[in-house]
Amino acid sequence: MSTDGHDYRVLGSETVYEGPIISLYRDTVAMPGGNESTRDVVRHVGAVAVVALDDQGNVVLLRQYRHPVGGYLWELPAGLRDTDGEPPLETAKRELAEEVQLAAQRWSLLTTHYSSPGFCDEMVLVYLAEELTDVSRPDGFTVEHEEADLTVERVPLADAVQRVFDGGIRNVAAVVGVLAAAQARTASPRLRPVDAG
Repeated sequence: MSTDGHDYRVLGSETVYEGPIISLYRDTVAMPGGNESTRDVVRHVGAVAVVALDDQGNVVLLRQYRHPVGGYLWELPAGLRDTDGEPPLETAKRELAEEVQLAAQRWSLLTTHYSSPGFCDEMVLVYLAEELTDVSRPDGFTVEHEEADLTVERVPLADAVQRVFDGGIRNVAAVVGVLAAAQARTASPRLRPVDAG
């Protein structure tokens, strides 16, 4: 599909795998010049991430084990958009409470980005959360699996930015979120409403 230029029509699609979080499709796509090409596409439910900044200018980071990369990564509080009908901002608020036991009085939408558009349609909405308060985890939430091994740390935003450049923060949502929050703090760009997507 294209709004200008070549029309990249899907000529056929085969379901290779279908799961609760991701599904894999093999699409045949019309290419320029009359050619066709096969593309493997991961369809993803989407995700949110939260840059939680406290009144001292510290960003809340968490260290979590990620099996696909075989190690721990420093990340933002984040989660999947896998609850039917839940607006993304509500998902962000829930994840902030579940993972780091915080709530925020002020919310802004920092960025929306595709994590790896060469093969996956996952879109991540990154929110800025400010005026933080401590809260209990939501009723019914159980800490399990990798979440039972989380390390939570508050880091000055400038130090988090340096961690990005040092290679200490490599999770894409965290890289995007930390750099966007730093830019928002110094340049005061116009941010979109929280319900924009």
